[in-house]
Amino acid sequence: MAKRNLGNVRRLVVKVGSSSLIYPTGRPNIAQLEHLVRQLADVHNQGREVLLVTSGAIGMGQHRLGYARRPKSLPEKQAAAAVGQGLLMHIYEKFFAEYGITVGQVLLTREDFSDRRRFLNARNTLYTLLRLGVVPIINENDTVAVEEIKFGDNDNLAALVATLVDADLLVLLSDIDGLYDDDPRKNPAARLIAEVSEITPELEALNGASGSAVGTGGIVTKLQAARVAMHSGITTVLANSSCPDVVRRILAGEPLGTVFWPQGRLENRKRWIAFGAAVQGRIYVDEGAARALLLNGKSLLPSGITRVEGNFEVGNTVSICDPAGREIARGIVNYSAHEVERIKGLKTKDIAQVLGYKDYDEVVHRNNMVLEI
Repeated sequence: MAKRNLGNVRRLVVKVGSSSLIYPTGRPNIAQLEHLVRQLADVHNQGREVLLVTSGAIGMGQHRLGYARRPKSLPEKQAAAAVGQGLLMHIYEKFFAEYGITVGQVLLTREDFSDRRRFLNARNTLYTLLRLGVVPIINENDTVAVEEIKFGDNDNLAALVATLVDADLLVLLSDIDGLYDDDPRKNPAARLIAEVSEITPELEALNGASGSAVGTGGIVTKLQAARVAMHSGITTVLANSSCPDVVRRILAGEPLGTVFWPQGRLENRKRWIAFGAAVQGRIYVDEGAARALLLNGKSLLPSGITRVEGNFEVGNTVSICDPAGREIARGIVNYSAHEVERIKGLKTKDIAQVLGYKDYDEVVHRNNMVLEI
């Protein structure tokens, strides 16, 4: 199999899952942790910038607190995260210090990406750490996050971090060798898919379940993360963390795991609209408006709107859906949900008569819209 051209990677985000760091007993896998740190330290010494997104806080905390298995209630998960995050950082700091490398802890929540100001603040912090030669060690702030613990995963967090810092490469390390054409745990004849240039519905059907008792992710979340990275111009590699020197070999171009090649590159603001901003509502449009948006690059006018859902305000991000309910775009609205409800189906010239004012002709301007993400 041909080598991959990854020689120009200067900034990479590496994500490692709980099952790669923690034994089923809940105790840390010291050999695996040391192996990972040694690789990242060597990559750092090459002059590349490295960010590590790590799972494992809840898993490590559950053992220290005496839980036989991953806690189920939210307060218990938060308590385990509070204890485990300190233990996890202590191990990382100790191992990186052996190679003379300083690390910095960065705990993020979904709100740090959905709020534009917090998004920019987080980016500035990470850029400063990288400029100072620090390796940021990033995790979700599970101690205070609610929705993130119930529904979140570090695959998507890693993809968002990669877009946040304009990384060249995202490496997802797990306990699987890559993406297969069937579940290899059930079908020994399943074949590894070496390269992906487009995530099709057929690929998404290869979803699988959560991979271990200490983790939360699965193939679904890895495909979601890869999609975010691909649309942001970032190459993604899914590989097995237990493979010897896996990170260094990926950077050397060895065909390990599955590589997801980029599909263009959204500019920063549209990348944030597509993947960072929280969707606050839905606007449904008729067939004519859907065609105008998708085929002609038009802005969304009130005349094409048929229905409004949600309680969004001016400046919020909404999902724009065709008559069948399929999301065809996301964008920042110029009018609130109440205002859009009043002017839907009307011509632009009628907005002022209905509302008593007209700040914009468009409900969503094409410059603030991302199509078919």
